[in-house]
Amino acid sequence: MNLTGADIVGLVGVSFVVGTYFLSQIGRMDVSRPLYPALNGVGALFILFSLYHTFNMASFVIEMFWLAISVIGFFRALFTGRGRAGK
Repeated sequence: MNLTGADIVGLVGVSFVVGTYFLSQIGRMDVSRPLYPALNGVGALFILFSLYHTFNMASFVIEMFWLAISVIGFFRALFTGRGRAGK
């Protein structure tokens, strides 16, 4: 199996999405802070980049939803004040 640059970018994206979810589940990442949806959004973008090179419709659709939800969560965390230090 030969990994391309796009595959590596996609795998980094998967590590962001799965890693942030894992950290949230073990209580090491606060999902109400902007970092959580930001890393999820970046992960989704990286996966979408890899899908541009090797397209899969089902993966594309779920990553578009993942990205949209992450953007909503990011701005919600910023504007509700939960993302500020000391809150």
